Amino acid sequence: KLMNRPVRVTLNRDTDMAITGGRHAFLAKYKAGAVVEEDGTIKLHALDVRLYNNGGCKFDLSGPVMDRALFHVDNCYFWPNFHSVGTSCKTSQPPHTAFRGFGGPQGLLVAEHIMDHFATECNVSGDKLRRDNMYSLQDATPFGMRFGDGFTGMWNVPGMWDRLEKELDIPGRRQRAAEFNKKNKWVKRGVGFIPTKFGIAFTAKYMNQGGALVHLYTDGTVLVTHGGTEMGQGLHTKVCQVAAQAFNIPLEHVYVNDSSTDKVANTIPSAASMSTDLYGMATLDACQQILKRIQPIKDSLSPDATLKEVAKKAFFERIDLSAHGFFALDNDRCGYDWNKDCPEGFPADLPDNAWKGHPFNYFTQGVAMAEVEIDVLTGDHKTISADVLADVGSSINPAIDIGQIEGAFVQGMGWATIEEVVYGDDDHTWIRPRARMHTTGPGTYKIPAFNDVPESFNISLLENANNPFAVHSSKAVGEPPFFLGCSVFFAIKDAITAARGGEGGYFEFRLPATSERIRMACSDRIASECIGSDRDHSSFQPQGSF
Repeated sequence: KLMNRPVRVTLNRDTDMAITGGRHAFLAKYKAGAVVEEDGTIKLHALDVRLYNNGGCKFDLSGPVMDRALFHVDNCYFWPNFHSVGTSCKTSQPPHTAFRGFGGPQGLLVAEHIMDHFATECNVSGDKLRRDNMYSLQDATPFGMRFGDGFTGMWNVPGMWDRLEKELDIPGRRQRAAEFNKKNKWVKRGVGFIPTKFGIAFTAKYMNQGGALVHLYTDGTVLVTHGGTEMGQGLHTKVCQVAAQAFNIPLEHVYVNDSSTDKVANTIPSAASMSTDLYGMATLDACQQILKRIQPIKDSLSPDATLKEVAKKAFFERIDLSAHGFFALDNDRCGYDWNKDCPEGFPADLPDNAWKGHPFNYFTQGVAMAEVEIDVLTGDHKTISADVLADVGSSINPAIDIGQIEGAFVQGMGWATIEEVVYGDDDHTWIRPRARMHTTGPGTYKIPAFNDVPESFNISLLENANNPFAVHSSKAVGEPPFFLGCSVFFAIKDAITAARGGEGGYFEFRLPATSERIRMACSDRIASECIGSDRDHSSFQPQGSF
């Protein structure tokens, strides 16, 4: 600022991690009730949940992150009576900020924790409880979105759940794990099986827009520049595919230029898993403009004329071969006003809170199963197998989408198991000054490595899952699979339950499932002596010992 010049700062890893905010930590407090129907089926009845997130010393994006958490705290389950409140808390830590999922995984995790708690208290199968309480067509979310073709598109989670349960023989797996656990005292196995739905759209309405610039050259090649940022997620490749299909030319004839605001101005951050939806549609719009202009030229040539021949003649006919494309979500498919009151005359047949808006264009959906093995004496764990079935619509590029799902799953698995972040606070008085991060490098902060990847890892894409609300019937894939990695967390919890002998009922098990937490939660004689007789073993939470 003093020199009025840009400055590049290169920080070492420890300093970078110490001053940069991470994903928001969440605390949930809830009251939930269910009813037992005449046939013995347990149906969810009411939920009152209060979410708190650690925003750090500045507000930053804590509000929008909380918004998305509140939008996802129902996950795939229908609550006839639902009340939720979110509070962002100011602390002395660095300001926490956006990260893959943007609050969605935290809200989804709360939902699954509640379902796990219910299953334990009611002494029923968690799998059956989840399946019996999934949304059905025409049900509405607490924020007023109704499930069905004209509203959210196809609702596939129940069918995907049934399919994976049958194909993987989930009941049989659980039975085999139980038999294994009876024969082994110090090694236990567990199975986790969870669904997800992830809303696709920026919750800030104005951000649901994007532009692209397309040039058709006289040699029949195409150059695309769009407002998105390629960060390894395959956005450039998908945009090129959209252009190649529009012009009916080989993919190698389409080139993409670096994103730059002198080509496409007023760009939106590449976030919310919306980039392909926005820039794919904007590119398609630009291509269609050019195609409309050259159609008379194409009609004047032979039917087998190449794009090169058409473009060349169009150039000599002084036809513009460049176009700026633009796409914005329809007004009635994005935007949500939390404070809007129900207007007079609002149709009685529409869901509660529907008058506030339509926060998401559609939902990307998925189901995942994980089987793990834990060492009771050390708390170490390994993931034996993981299977994911994902609904990503009619995939533009299945190879890219499968890679995104694999990466998101492993990243979510790391967040849920080994990536513990420790700051100086009342529980860690040996870290000073207060709020200083202790886990600032690979010596204390662990991320998934090669040996953490599931030994058997299978990804499947749902067939015939068209999506009328996005480019070429595709669906967003960047953030939605992240939460499915938490199936490993719930599998670990299942194994710990076996290690505890299945007795004692519900016990609180917080994320992440580090080796220390796994070891102490097994609650055997050694762990009990370490915890001490003056503490409640069912709720004891290790705080990290480094």
